Amino acid sequence: MMGASSVNLQCVQCWKSNEIIKSTVIQSGGGAGEQHKLKKNKKTNEEGGGGGEEESRVLPMEEPMEEQKELRVLELYSGIGGMHYALTVGISSRWSLMDRREQVKRSAWGPSRLHGGTFSIWSPWRLSPLDSRQESGIPFQVVAAIDINTTANEIYSHNFPNTPVWNKTIEGIAVDDLNKLSFDLIVMSPPCQPFTRLGFKRDVSDARTKSFLHILDLLPRLNRLPSFILLENVKGFETSSAREHLVETLTNCGYAFQEIMISPTSVGIPNSRLRYFLVAKFSTLKILDAFPHPAESDPSEKPTVLSAFLLGNCQPEEEEQASRVLYKVETMKDAQKKLKQNSDLSLRQIQDFLEPHMDVNMEHYLLPPKTLLRYALLLDIVRPTCRRSICFTKGYGRYVEGTGSVLQCCMETQMESVFKGLDGCTEEEKLQRLLKLKLRYFTPREVANIMGFPPTFNFPEQISTKQRYKVLGNSLNVQVVARLLCLLVS
Repeated sequence: MMGASSVNLQCVQCWKSNEIIKSTVIQSGGGAGEQHKLKKNKKTNEEGGGGGEEESRVLPMEEPMEEQKELRVLELYSGIGGMHYALTVGISSRWSLMDRREQVKRSAWGPSRLHGGTFSIWSPWRLSPLDSRQESGIPFQVVAAIDINTTANEIYSHNFPNTPVWNKTIEGIAVDDLNKLSFDLIVMSPPCQPFTRLGFKRDVSDARTKSFLHILDLLPRLNRLPSFILLENVKGFETSSAREHLVETLTNCGYAFQEIMISPTSVGIPNSRLRYFLVAKFSTLKILDAFPHPAESDPSEKPTVLSAFLLGNCQPEEEEQASRVLYKVETMKDAQKKLKQNSDLSLRQIQDFLEPHMDVNMEHYLLPPKTLLRYALLLDIVRPTCRRSICFTKGYGRYVEGTGSVLQCCMETQMESVFKGLDGCTEEEKLQRLLKLKLRYFTPREVANIMGFPPTFNFPEQISTKQRYKVLGNSLNVQVVARLLCLLVS
């Protein structure tokens, strides 16, 4: 159980060159000695800038490493705490980064320190001892986690009992409420439905976007702007009007920011979950180099910094997934893509994320006969030795097509022998063939593992399996966000 609300952030090491990123963490505190006023006019953000209409703005001030104060974090749309875990796992632990090609040669399972304890978790970051000058780190505290989903809040409080959770609508939060929190970092993952095909792409006209627009309205009115901002959303957000509002607000406030599309495959996790990220701070940013990807792998899975050209040519994720035809009604192109993904040795195997059979009753997760007969040709089937899986959505376990991969448990049965000539079989013969594969859903714990949640994450007993799948499908990949946060605050 992760009860503490304050842990340490650490310096990170560059993945490509193994050279320490030499930059001072921008840190702001609440006292007069920890901040300074900056005169801002229409054309410049230089201190004491002259000429033109001016307004006072309290901006963060760079501090020496030895005088770092607690980084105060505001977590909006907090869900089950994916952002909080990203802060804890990715930054507070004593991580150094190494090239994923090297991880193929060496085991990536190793001890990691968390709140004074020890746990084992696969991660694209490998633990290594740091210089004593780096051991102090930067403490952080999530000052408030805000979400309207009562189930998600229950899970969040179960894992982070010392963090204040506000069960209220963001639209009901006033600027004075935020000023009292005096935070240095905002992390958020606004509702994605307004930017998807299934959500009819209503964008800013969708009622679910109102809370995000409210945040953008409050940001310039804060007494002190946060030093850092991180936002996550679905592919499709990058072409939205909401994104235009976001960029305009950040520009007017004086932030430097970078937008990037990243999939968990970029950090060695065998799962396709391409997402939009924006990171912002009051200095220059260089994010892409920290997400290398083998040139021979699927181009659509490579991390991409968004440009004006790409913003006009991106395809929403739901449409991209809908255009892929899954197993046995798939195109040759899709079959080759899966073969290519499975041969990418920079990705871990699915078996690294599975629960031991003795820990859970796997019979409970077997696909029922009706599902097998109706959806067999649409299932995305993976084996434990595979290095790929499709995005797990909130409909996993209830719906079949495009909601996530299923696992073949009987390795002795060849898939080709089951599906060859299946259309010519009677219903009973079809069922007997399909049952030989022992297809099952991934357990919620296994989905959480693939999404980068540490072993310390768990669900309250009263949360149903259906609810667990739903909140996980609405969450994010912890390891990807952890990498971005490392780079953002370094």
